[in-house]
Amino acid sequence: MVFYPTVKDWSSYVSSRILIPVFRGSFTIQVPGSHRLMPTPPAPSTIICSIVSPVFSPRTVHNLSRRNSFGRVFMKQCEMLLLLAKKSFNKHSMNILGISAFYHDSAACLIQDGKIKAAAQEERFTRKKQDSSFPINAINYCLDAGGITGKEIDIVAFYEKPFIKFERILETYLAYAPVGIKSFIKAIPLWIKQKLWMKEFIRKELDFNGKIVFPEHHYSHAASAFFPSPFQEAAFLTVDGVGEWTTTSYGVGKDNEVNILSEIHFPHSLGLLYSAFTYYTGFKVNSGEYKVMGLAPYGEPRYKDVILSELMDLKENGSFWLNMEYFNYCAGLTMTNKKFDGLFGGPRRKPESTLEQRHMDLARSVQEVTEEVMLRMSRHIHRETGHKNLCLAGGVALNCVANGKILTEGPFENIWIQPAAGDSGGALGAAMFAWYQYLENPRVADDRKDSQQGTYLGPAFENDYISGYLEKQDIPYTLLEDNDIPEKIATLIAEENVIGWFHGRMEFGPRALGSRSIIGDPRSPKMQELMNLKIKFRESFRPFAPSVLKERASDFFEFDGESPYMLLVAPVKKEIRRQMTDKEKRLFGIEQLNAVRSSIPAVTHVDYSARIQTVDGETHPLYYRMIKKFDEKYGCPVVINTSFNVRGEPIVCSPEDAYLCFMRTNMDYLIMGNFLLDKKKQNPLKDDTDWRKEFELD
Repeated sequence: MVFYPTVKDWSSYVSSRILIPVFRGSFTIQVPGSHRLMPTPPAPSTIICSIVSPVFSPRTVHNLSRRNSFGRVFMKQCEMLLLLAKKSFNKHSMNILGISAFYHDSAACLIQDGKIKAAAQEERFTRKKQDSSFPINAINYCLDAGGITGKEIDIVAFYEKPFIKFERILETYLAYAPVGIKSFIKAIPLWIKQKLWMKEFIRKELDFNGKIVFPEHHYSHAASAFFPSPFQEAAFLTVDGVGEWTTTSYGVGKDNEVNILSEIHFPHSLGLLYSAFTYYTGFKVNSGEYKVMGLAPYGEPRYKDVILSELMDLKENGSFWLNMEYFNYCAGLTMTNKKFDGLFGGPRRKPESTLEQRHMDLARSVQEVTEEVMLRMSRHIHRETGHKNLCLAGGVALNCVANGKILTEGPFENIWIQPAAGDSGGALGAAMFAWYQYLENPRVADDRKDSQQGTYLGPAFENDYISGYLEKQDIPYTLLEDNDIPEKIATLIAEENVIGWFHGRMEFGPRALGSRSIIGDPRSPKMQELMNLKIKFRESFRPFAPSVLKERASDFFEFDGESPYMLLVAPVKKEIRRQMTDKEKRLFGIEQLNAVRSSIPAVTHVDYSARIQTVDGETHPLYYRMIKKFDEKYGCPVVINTSFNVRGEPIVCSPEDAYLCFMRTNMDYLIMGNFLLDKKKQNPLKDDTDWRKEFELD
């Protein structure tokens, strides 16, 4: 008769007899029946059998691990043992590679011994915005940054569970059949051919035979929100379009663990509601949502009540149901349907056509609904958890207006938002989930500083590389000493020049934060229109964000805190606002753009708000010193900061990307490392293509 121990029995045995000695450095693995140390750890079943051979054979152990919970727990702990032993044998760091792919915004992240070593989005290398393909270029960069090869990866963590996601897709199509047959025919072959076999695909692409883990999509978001945060304990909220089934979740993070307490499931999704209005107002889904947010202040919330009465059943705790009679995203190729058109007075706006007041009102309405839902959720989470800190992730957490409302009107004392809050951040979250929750490594936070490192996690290019490129291409430049850069750039900004700023490690996430930025003078009334139409080639209504010295932020904005990742909106301080004339007060819609509203008009939106980035001297010293010099010379601790790209293009990654973007636009200067390029001295590009054809407009 075979004795079957309980999970508790096995867990206690493995922890006390195997794992603890490993941590004490006294454990060695031997081949059964011999006394030599193994150069590479043997299979888990062999290890287990060598310890408990009187009870189980290797085949029995393997089968039990597949059949019941105690076997799975035992096998997991032995796998952890092998990883620890492997680290001890090879004397290298524990390397965990996180991957997100095949929906949008693919990315990779490398964690070494619990520290974020590198992270980047695939789009930055392929120059295809929101590239969803397998992030092989981002992976290669991460491995290079970590000084390792693929053979030295210990664990690969993929950001979601493909089989559960396929279950949702299949069940949804079956529920709506025969409607959606076109969408079905388009989607299913790729799933059957590739996406379902993710483990095999990863092994083949990376030539990897180690452990692969698959956290659920919203656990990856939760991990990305909590684990890099400065908090030892916090509540978290994740809100996006959809993962496997979950569209919204909340829970608690404590020490090295995140636990989801409650969820909202597909098709009821705040992210998809916002995307439906993004689609209906003529912008690109999964890309143009921030345009809707920027357009909202030009409108009035005329449709807010219609949304809440016809489209959404919103409860006091922030949970909701959507009326699917108005939506087409479950089984169709569009977000909305004809019934939606009838409810809001006409068909969808054609992309690039004229924006009407109705579109501005729709944007304002869905934005206010989103803010109301997020506020109700945050209040409910606070009541349920009692925590004073809140962490946020998921695509909706990039809505910095809603984030600002949670901070100022919500019940939490502190909030922290993952700067790569969308699916790209899932790669980071999956890797951190593996390090902390799967391997059960300890975690210590100081409630002050996060571990995101300013999210400067991408490639950097040294002066030698930059000078080599410039010399090879015969590009004229001026070499500046480190100490001369801040004053020179501050002077050029004050002369109303627009400058490309390329320095240090590239940002991970959608925001440019002073490494790959276009900068200008916020005091100039003409700068917003100039930079929108002649530099970025985008819609004139789009606001620009200010980078402000952290210690001076409260002098210009009604904000007393930190916003290093440009994910919070705050009002411009009343003391620097300009009194509007009666004529200006009567301006409506886009006409409001022409009125100067403050002493920093280029970063003051029409509702007197600004999307703030606070800059400190520790995280990005050169950028800080430049703004500091601008303040010392001209009395303004604020500069315009927008991403270094043109419309439809990913943020630049390399010096080659930066120079090409510089030459294709009306930027006046480009500073790359210590090299200053003057547009007037540049030769025209040879054989250049039309970038409008190269990049798909968002």
